[in-house]
Amino acid sequence: MSKEFVRQMALDPDHFERRRGVMARMHLDPWLLLLLLGVMGFGLVVLFSASENSAAAVEAQVIRMGVAFVIMLFFAQLDPLLYRRWSPLVYLAGTLALVAVMFFGEESGGAQRWLDIPGVTRVQPSELMKVAVPLMVAWYLSRQHLPPGAMAILVTAVLVVAPSILIANQPDLGTALLVAASGLFVLFLAGLSWKLITTMVILAALSAPAMWLYVMRDYQKERVLTLLNPGSDPLGAGWNITQSKTAIGSGGLYGKGWEESTQASLDFLPESHTDFIVAVLAEEFGFVGVTILLVLYALIVIRGLFIASAAQSSFSRLLAGGITLTFFIYVLVNVSMVSGLVPVVGVPLPLVSFGGTSMVTLMLGFGILMAIHTHRRMLET
Repeated sequence: MSKEFVRQMALDPDHFERRRGVMARMHLDPWLLLLLLGVMGFGLVVLFSASENSAAAVEAQVIRMGVAFVIMLFFAQLDPLLYRRWSPLVYLAGTLALVAVMFFGEESGGAQRWLDIPGVTRVQPSELMKVAVPLMVAWYLSRQHLPPGAMAILVTAVLVVAPSILIANQPDLGTALLVAASGLFVLFLAGLSWKLITTMVILAALSAPAMWLYVMRDYQKERVLTLLNPGSDPLGAGWNITQSKTAIGSGGLYGKGWEESTQASLDFLPESHTDFIVAVLAEEFGFVGVTILLVLYALIVIRGLFIASAAQSSFSRLLAGGITLTFFIYVLVNVSMVSGLVPVVGVPLPLVSFGGTSMVTLMLGFGILMAIHTHRRMLET
């Protein structure tokens, strides 16, 4: 690019702004937006059947999607430099909120995860940490020489482990694992060697007995044992996964048809509209339907990684990559959980399962992705 061309652009910056499309002016990536809307639309179709044809459930989900979209749009407008500047403050606020949950949090269903803000709303700080942790790790590592050295890795480990432990103690093992993964993915993208990754995996495996004896609670141990032998208690602990696998298997190649899920309609499948909604999808639309959804998810991940590779700073690349791979883990864990490949940890299917908190967090992350992609500056060459 010649200096004369750059100078001409500087004289009339509005000329190019006027020629930008609506999507560009709104700082939205059209490909990513189209894929997200595709998954959401698919999810609404499955939700209507999974909720026993409840129009109220679909209407509530549409409202949640609208709120999540507005939040995504808002965060897409912010310059990535602001994210970099606010990262430590967001991380600190989230961590303090997790500490506050220990003392003032509301208990529901045997878990203490919520903070009640009188007259305003009820918030779940652990959801905030799914974004705050990758923000903080990307901020810290972008200020270091990459690939990271031993001290940088140690500091990163502390930044990741501290909030993960607080969340696991609520207890919320599923969210704790996702938060830890979000930070570790950023560390991996910073250039962590495969030799060190292998060493960490070995150490984690060696620590498993200690985790089993001193960290895991009885219900968590029961879930692991149920995974290994769901037939040991088919009417109790093994009921969910047995019914889920039955629904998936009965769908065959093309499924039974929309609204024809017997496992959901006859209440054999618990949580059919939330954590186990993919089993309903498999029963009604079969292998083909599940494949279509997984392809949409794969395209979202590919688009996110493309945005990460095109980012103009280490912070933006690490953050975009971490957000994208965390979304991938969401999908992987839920599908594996419903298929009986990993223990049930209560991770919803992204943008499909009924609920608002997880969707808002995910769309916030996609808003940051779009901000990274659409706020790229023209660099003089």
